[in-house]
Amino acid sequence: MKNYYLLSFLMLITITFTSCKEKKTKEVLEKETVMYVVNEKTTSINWTAYKTSEKLPVKGEFRVVEFSKSNPATNLKEALNNLEFSIPVSSLFSDNEERDEKLKKSFFGSMMETSAIKGKILMETETSGKVALTLNGVTHELPITYFLDGQMATMEATMDLDNWQAQAAIAALNVVCKELHTGPDGVTKTWSEVKINVATYISVQ
Repeated sequence: MKNYYLLSFLMLITITFTSCKEKKTKEVLEKETVMYVVNEKTTSINWTAYKTSEKLPVKGEFRVVEFSKSNPATNLKEALNNLEFSIPVSSLFSDNEERDEKLKKSFFGSMMETSAIKGKILMETETSGKVALTLNGVTHELPITYFLDGQMATMEATMDLDNWQAQAAIAALNVVCKELHTGPDGVTKTWSEVKINVATYISVQ
């Protein structure tokens, strides 16, 4: 009988100890799970366009971006994957008020659905992906490369505006910027190539 009570007591201690250990393990795992999320306020979007036959750079930025789907993820790559965004054209800034007005009215104003540039990021590998980018009423896949430095993600891409049927918009901008887009060779040129650079700090939720 004494052995029975002793065995029962030992079993009770074992069950209690195991239960506590499992609870602590679960609590540790829950504490170690870090969730990441992309934040609009820590995202910058810069662009570089080109003019004249010499391909002189014209730089600017979009100061506002809005995320319609920014789901928390357990890693940085998944925080970016399937992220949907909208960039208001009104937030364009190139540090030249006259140029900004021409870009908004003559370039974007010549397009369909001129209020915003929209897209969805699709991450494919550890260094590349694509953006389903909608501009001028056209959705086209834009290849991107990206780099991670800690929680800072940098994405780069080169657009050919012809893929978004923006030839008329380029021509309209070329007309209003004729003097500034004419080089020493006498040729007035606005390039269809635009480089994009996006930097975003992916926050811990």
